[in-house]
Amino acid sequence: MTTMKKMLPPGLVNNLQEVLSKKGGNNNNVGKPKDDSSETSTSSAVLDENDSSKPVVLVTNGEGVDSLGLVYLVQALVGLGPYSVNVCAPQSDKSISGHSVTVRETITVARADIDGAIAYEVSGTPVDCVSLALSGALFSWSKPLLVISGINRGSSCGHHMYHSGVVAGAREALISGVPSLSLSLNWKREESQEDDFKDAVAVSLPLIKAAIRDIEKGVFPKSCSLNIEILTSPSANKGFKLTKQSMWRSTPCWQAVSANRHPSAAHFMSNQQSLGLQLAQLGRDASAAGAARRGTAQSKNEEVESVGAAKSDTRVKKYFRLEFVDKETKDTDEDLDFQALNDGFIAVTPLSVSLQLEPEVQTAASSWISGALSGVGEQ
Repeated sequence: MTTMKKMLPPGLVNNLQEVLSKKGGNNNNVGKPKDDSSETSTSSAVLDENDSSKPVVLVTNGEGVDSLGLVYLVQALVGLGPYSVNVCAPQSDKSISGHSVTVRETITVARADIDGAIAYEVSGTPVDCVSLALSGALFSWSKPLLVISGINRGSSCGHHMYHSGVVAGAREALISGVPSLSLSLNWKREESQEDDFKDAVAVSLPLIKAAIRDIEKGVFPKSCSLNIEILTSPSANKGFKLTKQSMWRSTPCWQAVSANRHPSAAHFMSNQQSLGLQLAQLGRDASAAGAARRGTAQSKNEEVESVGAAKSDTRVKKYFRLEFVDKETKDTDEDLDFQALNDGFIAVTPLSVSLQLEPEVQTAASSWISGALSGVGEQ
């Protein structure tokens, strides 16, 4: 009713409240502020049952808690043994949400069933998930050892990092001072298979283990997150390669969609028509209620309340749909992320919170990656 108060005349609001209270029986809460005490007590009780003696690894992603990339990754992390694996991931696909957060809306959190892990699904973005997890409001721990975001279905190379929800989840952890990794599989519709996610986990696990080991030793590079891009056929990789973020991007292609042909547009129009009928009926009922109240009023000078008619939106609406089309690039620098993928390598790109990676951060990350990858080769 708060929204209706902003949209409709005060007199009509009062009439509507009277009608709705009659329709709902003895509903004395119509138009009154909701008591948040029960909601607050419920949310404050949303805690986990972590073993505080184990270091925590937090997992999120962009595609949602049920995605295969996340499920296979969590299974592998649980198998590592001495870590408490916690999951806080979007309820639905938010893979191109970028670094967006949810404000002025309440998000919902529910337990998710993932073997061996304490998991929650959140009705927000990947950044919401990481921010909430690190806030102390959801989990009982104060800071995880590592945040891993992934594994995403599709490359996050180049400018795609700015759209990518999976990279944003790792970036939010970095902003909060927590080491983080983001992982993406260069999925191709005509080539890739679901088992490729298992292979992607298998080839990235040595680097994840090296990161956990060196974080515990205090020698993991600070002030940067590592974005790991896995080639389309993970098991055919030529090894890891330290790379730089490229300027590569897909071409945005906006297509006009007919309202008569597009199901969601028709569904939207149907909902609008239904809403219009409901408002019209409420308006008639409210008018009757107002008239009855005025008829019983004792004062001859009582101001007559006006009942406004709901305006119908007669503007012509157009519908558009965005798709990305891959384009070839002339930049063939072998140290760029997308080129390393094309050459058969797993690309590892250090990312900073600032737009430009500082030289000392680049040097520190390069030194660690070189050492870590040499250790991976010896395992």
